[in-house]
Amino acid sequence: MQYDYSKDKDEHPEPIKADVKGLIPEWLQGTLLRNGPGLFSLGETRYNHWFDGMALLHSFTIKKGEVTYKSKYLQGDTYNSNMQANRIVVSEMGTMAYPDPCKNIFSKVITFLSHTIPDFTDNCANNIIKYGNEYHATSETNYIRKIDPMTLETQDKVDYLKYLPVNIVASHTHYDKEGNSYSMGTCIAEKGKTKYTLFKVPGGSGSDGSPPLKSAEVVCTVPCRSLLSPSYYHSFGMTDNYFVFIEQPLKLDVLKMATAYLRRVSWASCMKFHPEDSTLIHLIDRKTKKEVGIKFYTGAMAVYHQVNAFEDDGHVVFDVICYDDNSLYEMFYLDKLKEQMGADTVYCKPKCKRFVLPLSDMGEMGEDLVKLKYTTASAVKEKEGKVLCQGEVLCDGVELPRINYNFNGKKYRYSYMCCVDISPVATKIVKFDAEMKQKIEWTGGDGFASEPVFIPRPDAVDEDDGVVLTCIINAKPGQGGFLLVLDGKSFKEVARACIDVDFHMDMHGYFIPDSS
Repeated sequence: MQYDYSKDKDEHPEPIKADVKGLIPEWLQGTLLRNGPGLFSLGETRYNHWFDGMALLHSFTIKKGEVTYKSKYLQGDTYNSNMQANRIVVSEMGTMAYPDPCKNIFSKVITFLSHTIPDFTDNCANNIIKYGNEYHATSETNYIRKIDPMTLETQDKVDYLKYLPVNIVASHTHYDKEGNSYSMGTCIAEKGKTKYTLFKVPGGSGSDGSPPLKSAEVVCTVPCRSLLSPSYYHSFGMTDNYFVFIEQPLKLDVLKMATAYLRRVSWASCMKFHPEDSTLIHLIDRKTKKEVGIKFYTGAMAVYHQVNAFEDDGHVVFDVICYDDNSLYEMFYLDKLKEQMGADTVYCKPKCKRFVLPLSDMGEMGEDLVKLKYTTASAVKEKEGKVLCQGEVLCDGVELPRINYNFNGKKYRYSYMCCVDISPVATKIVKFDAEMKQKIEWTGGDGFASEPVFIPRPDAVDEDDGVVLTCIINAKPGQGGFLLVLDGKSFKEVARACIDVDFHMDMHGYFIPDSS
């Protein structure tokens, strides 16, 4: 049973009423908004990598036990330019676009010059983030696209560079109880320095109707250890008093990226994993806006998603999904995915690891500074203020973690993830109990599961009191998928909303509760 990643999907902009089987809880009212690539070929051209596909938004609106579905392509400048030309004319990370052979030589020169210092795509096919009261589709370039979360209409194009010196921005954002957003971007070679920038966007809407990013403020910056080779990152951690940032040895070569078009290679080919390098773990004090004095590091690893971080008895505990190398990105080239469909491939299985960062390095050289009894993670004191951290493997074969976000930055017990034990496409989702080190699984049978999203019951006391929503793609040709509703405690199915639509495999999403 394989999923065809390269298949182009149709949009369904008009609402479709689902056939609900089971009983959706009365308190569950709102819209699950999700995002992912859905279009991979235009005319005679096709994308090389699954992540490059045109962004297809889709939503499940839940009201009084009923569900309506709709989907619509994100109609940004990239989408419109490609559609008008009926070919790929805007480059993506894994696919470099070249001028039409019929173009004159002057036009080709202009195209080359524009790619030497690239203007990135606004094909935001990765996630949905909220700034102020506005929702945006996002990827990892300096562009995001404002959207109407109810109609899925594409609205303003927003350029981070108009408000902040960040060329690349992580697609995952954190939110505090006041509705403020915290994001992280990379500033490349500004005034001869490359640095990582953490910034805050205030919650609510501006009184003058201005974009939320107009009020953005830099919280702190972290210098990059290599001027022209900043680390790639997809997410970061946040507790009540700290930010946690992993500077991993998966690096972008800026000089190679600047000449990629001339060399007829993709920007992704300029990203390289360096197994000989260590991974730095930066701990930033939110009050002082500076790094703590201790230099934490661990062995080489690749990390895309953090699960959660929290403080406990003089330590910061940080749970992440780790890989031994960067083979996951390489695996999603569409040609490789086709090759793998009929073959036994070696899969770089991820591990959910727990790292512990002691807030004090008072101890002898060679001493393990971790004093928490419930983990085997270690942090050994070395010379010159360095601390070598070794993570505890909580479980393996899991990805796309979500938690009860009310427990974000706080001590927690449960996470909800896709089971990717055999391949990167999930047929099962799991509830993981970090305290008991136990998994409960839900198996989709003839279906593929997307990232599970936990929605807490209003006024719930228990961490797992709520429901888990996930989108299930039917593996049987010509048959529609469904929105699955699981009970958060028992992890048993309570309802499914069946829709006669061939869903696309999405990436991430956001649940918007019904304010009424």
